[in-house]
Amino acid sequence: MVIGLFIGYMIRKSVAEKVTGSAEQTAKNIILDAENRSEAIKKELVVEAREEVHRLKSEAEREIKERRAEIQRAEKRIIQKEESIDKKTENLERKEENFQNREQNLINKESELNAQLEKQVAELERISGYTAEEAKQLLLSNLEKEIRVEASILIKDIETKAREEGEKKAKEIISGAIQRCAADHVAESTVSVVPLPNDEMKGRIIGREGRNIRAIETLTGVDLIIDDTPEAVILSGFDPVKREIARMSLEKLIVDGRIHPARIEEMVEKSEREIANVIKEEGEQATFDVGVHNLHPELVKLLGRLKYRTSYGQNVLKHSIEVAHLAGLMAGELGLDTKVAKRAGLLHDIGKALDHEVEGTHVDIGIDILRKYKESETIINGMAAHHGDYEPKSLEAVLITAADALSAARPGARREMLETYIKRLQKLEELANLTKGVEHSYAIQAGREIRVIAKPDEVSDDEIAFLAREISKRIESELEYPGQIKVNVIRETRAVDYAK
Repeated sequence: MVIGLFIGYMIRKSVAEKVTGSAEQTAKNIILDAENRSEAIKKELVVEAREEVHRLKSEAEREIKERRAEIQRAEKRIIQKEESIDKKTENLERKEENFQNREQNLINKESELNAQLEKQVAELERISGYTAEEAKQLLLSNLEKEIRVEASILIKDIETKAREEGEKKAKEIISGAIQRCAADHVAESTVSVVPLPNDEMKGRIIGREGRNIRAIETLTGVDLIIDDTPEAVILSGFDPVKREIARMSLEKLIVDGRIHPARIEEMVEKSEREIANVIKEEGEQATFDVGVHNLHPELVKLLGRLKYRTSYGQNVLKHSIEVAHLAGLMAGELGLDTKVAKRAGLLHDIGKALDHEVEGTHVDIGIDILRKYKESETIINGMAAHHGDYEPKSLEAVLITAADALSAARPGARREMLETYIKRLQKLEELANLTKGVEHSYAIQAGREIRVIAKPDEVSDDEIAFLAREISKRIESELEYPGQIKVNVIRETRAVDYAK
C-alpha cells in the first residue's frame, strides 16, 4: 500500500507538474497575445488620434481663412463707404459754398434794387415837385371830393326812389303775377348729322389708318361718329360753334372730293372765316329786328354766336329776340322804359356765347361782358337777375325774368342740371389745359372722353403715357362725375416746307 501510494503520488505529481507547466505556457501565450493585440490597438488609436487632430486642424485653418476673407471684405466695404461719405461731404461743402455765394449775390442785388428804388423815388419827387407824403395827401384829397359828389348823387337817388315807392309797389304786383308763368320744354341737342352721297364716302372720310378722321377731330375738337347709319355721319360735341365749323368743313370736303389732312386743315380755316362772317351778320340782323341800336361791335358778334347755341332744344338767339319783344310789350303796358327792357332782354343770355370758353355761370360771364363794354347798371342788373341769382333793382329787371320764363318755359331744376353739366365739361377741359405739356383739350362724348393735344416739343412719345396718367389722376382727385372718363392724349409733329 505504501509503495502503491508512493507510486500514485509520484504519478499524480508528474501529471500535476505537466498540467501546471502547460497552464503556465498557455497563460504566457495568452498574455503575449494580449500584449500584441493591445500594442496593435494602441497603434491604431494613435493613428486615429493623429488623423482626427489633423482634420480638426484643417477645419480650424479653413474657418480662420474664411473669417479672414470675410473681415477683408467688410473692411473693403467700410473703406468704400468712407470714401463715398467723403465725396458726399465734399459735394455738400461745395453746395453750401454755392448757396452762400448765391445768398451773398441776392443780398447785393437787393441792396442795389433798394438803392435804385430810392433813386427813382427821388427822381419822381424832383420831377413832380412833391414829396411822397405830399403826393399821398393830394390823392386822398381828390378822392375825398369824388366820394362826396357820388354820395350826394346817391342821396338824391334815394330821395327820388322814396317818392316813387307807391307807384312802383302797384307795378310790382302786376309784374309778379306775370313772372309766375312757366311751362315744360324739350332737351338740348348736342349732335349734328351730315348726309353723305354714298356709304363709300365713309371710308374716304376715315382715311388711311384713320388719319383723316383724326385730323378732323383734332382741328375742330368735335367727335366724328361713323356707324351703321346709312349715308350719314354724326358730329358730337357740346360746343355748337365748333360743331357747326366741323359740319361746314365736312360738307365742303364731300363736295370737293379731295380728303386728306392738308385739305382738311384748309377747309376748317375757310369754314371758321365763313362762320365769323355769319355770326356778325346774324348779330346785326337781331339788333335790327328788335330795334336796339348803338351796341358795341363785339356785343353784336357775341349775339351772332348765340345762333349756334341751343338751350333745351331752343335756339338761344331766337329766344333772346323773343324775350326782348315780350319785355318791350309788357313794359309798354306798364308804362316803363321799353328801350331798356328790349336792350336788357336781347342781352340777357349774352354769357352763353362764351360759357364754353370762360369759367363760371352764363349770368356771371354776362355781367363781366356787359361791364367790359360799358353797358349801364340797369341793363346789367336786368340781365343778372333773370334767373334769381341777383336781386332785381328795377321793374324792367322783373320783366326780363317774366319774359324769359314765357319764352323758354324751362323749370328751375332742369336749368340747374344743364348748368352743372356744362360747368363739369368746362372744368374737365380746364384740368387738362392746366397740365404741363398740354396745348389744347376737348371734352367729347358728352364728357365721357377728354381728347388732349400734347405739345410735341415738350412731351416725347415715351412721355405721353405718363401725361395721360397725370391728367386722369388730376380728374379723379378734383372732379366729380358719373361712370368713367377716357383720357386720350395725342402727340403730332408736323414739318412744312415749300418746293420753289
